[in-house]
Amino acid sequence: MSLEKKIDEKLKESLKNKDKSVYPTLRLILSAIKDFKISSKAKDSSLKDQDVISILKKMNKQRNDSCIAYKKAGRDDLLKKEEDEISIINNFLPKQMSEEESKKICKEVIEKIGATSIKDMGKVMGALKKDYGDVLDFSKVSNLIKDILK
Repeated sequence: MSLEKKIDEKLKESLKNKDKSVYPTLRLILSAIKDFKISSKAKDSSLKDQDVISILKKMNKQRNDSCIAYKKAGRDDLLKKEEDEISIINNFLPKQMSEEESKKICKEVIEKIGATSIKDMGKVMGALKKDYGDVLDFSKVSNLIKDILK
């Protein structure tokens, strides 16, 4: 079953159970998917899982940015809502690697490419995105790479 269909099934289930903490977020996800289909003029009725994952990651990043703003403003009520949405979105994303695993993979790719300085960071990031795009958190990985290449 495709990721889009799983989200749709989860929405139907949460509507049946009247779970008001889940279905609004699932509707937002499906709306973002529909917007993507319209903007990309997708002829196929369902998207590839990779496209859905990129939409979910973008939504997650937006909510993380909002969390930072709400923390600074002291808006705990809105912060809680955003954190809840993040946890629902994360249920559909592939599990991210731990920091230790990420560091190990970064070192392996740096050695494989032969990177020696920060100037090679783009090459390393490109290789990591190609092979591990779904399971690495690139906001953390960039700092790991900088530390390794210093």
